[in-house]
Amino acid sequence: MSESAGRRRWRPAVDRIHHRVDRVQYRVACTLLHLPAGWQLRLSGQVPVVRDGLTLDPEVQFLLAVRARLRLTPLERMSPKAARVQTRHEAAAATGLPIRVGAVTDLTVDGAVGPLAARHYAPIRPDPGPHPLLLFLHGGGFVVGDLDTHDQTCRLLCRYGGMHVLAVDYRLAPEHPFPAASLDTDAALQWTFAHAAELDADPARIAVGGDSAGANLAAVASARLAHEDGPKPAAQLLIYPPVDRYTDHPSLELFGDGFFLTRAEIDWFQQCYSGQADRSDPRLSPLNAPDLSGLPPAIIVTAGFDPLRDEGEAFAATLRDAGTEVLFRRESTLIHGFANMIDLSQAARTAMITLAGELRAVLER
Repeated sequence: MSESAGRRRWRPAVDRIHHRVDRVQYRVACTLLHLPAGWQLRLSGQVPVVRDGLTLDPEVQFLLAVRARLRLTPLERMSPKAARVQTRHEAAAATGLPIRVGAVTDLTVDGAVGPLAARHYAPIRPDPGPHPLLLFLHGGGFVVGDLDTHDQTCRLLCRYGGMHVLAVDYRLAPEHPFPAASLDTDAALQWTFAHAAELDADPARIAVGGDSAGANLAAVASARLAHEDGPKPAAQLLIYPPVDRYTDHPSLELFGDGFFLTRAEIDWFQQCYSGQADRSDPRLSPLNAPDLSGLPPAIIVTAGFDPLRDEGEAFAATLRDAGTEVLFRRESTLIHGFANMIDLSQAARTAMITLAGELRAVLER
C-alpha cells in the first residue's frame, strides 16, 4: 500500500476520533454553562470584563476563558488548510443537536468559473407558501469556513425566520484570491434569482446576507446590483460586517486582542484574500463606495466587543444618509462570531432568533 493510500485509509478513523472529542467538549461546556453567572465568572478566574462602557456577557466571558486554556494555535500561525481543519473542529465542538427544519438538501449552484457546493434548507410550513429565501454566505475571513461550520446558523435562520435558506460554498483564499469570492457571490445570486421557484421559494422575495466575510460579500453584491438592470435583492442581512479595510476604527484597537477575533487574524485574512490590492476598492471596503443610494433595506447587527464593530456601525449610518432603509442593532454584550455560538450562549441564540424574525418581517413587507 502506498503512503498516500495509507493516509486516505486512516483519515476517516482520525475524523471520527476528532468528532468524539468535539462532542465531549460540547457536553462539558454545556454542563458548565448551566451554572449561575457568578459561578461562571469564578471558574473563568476573572472579574467581569467592562470596556468602552460595556459589560461582556458572563457566558461569553466563560467561553473565552475556556478557549484560552485550550491553547489553540492562532490561525495566522497556521497554513490555510490547517486553519480550516481547526475551524471545523471548533465549530463542531460548539454545535448541539441540529435544529429541526422542513428539509435539507445538498445541491450545486453556478459559480463564476464552475459549480459551487450549496445546501438548501426548506422551512417547516404551517402556513401557505411560497416563502421568502435568504442566500447565505458564511464567514471566515474569506479563508476558512464552509457549509458545515455554519449549518446550525442556517438552520436557525430557516426555522425562526420561516424562510428558505440557500447556503453557498464560495471559493476560498489564498488559493482563489480577491475578487474570486465576490464573483462567485454574483454568479450564485443570479442562479438564485433564476431558480428560486424550483426551490419552492418566492422569486420576488430573495434576500442576500451572511456573517463577517459573508456579510461583506452580501453588501458588495447589493451595492453593485442597485445600479444595474435586472433583479435585485429584496433585503440584505449583514451580521458584524467587515466593510472598511482602509481605515483603522477605534474598536480595532479596543477589542483587537482577547475577544475571539484578533487584529492579527484580521490582517492575516486580508493578506490571504486581497494581498497587495487597493484596500479602498469598494469590493473590499464597501463603506468607501462612491454611491450607496438605492440599496435594498439593510438589517445590520454588530457586537459590542468586536474589533469590526465601529466600521459596521459607520456603514449603517452611511446607508441611512444615502436614503437606504436600515434596521440597526448592537448586541452590546457579545463578541464577533456569536452567530456560531447559539448552542453555547443563550444571549447569542436570542440575538439570532430576533434577527431571523426581523428579516422575515422586512421580507413580508
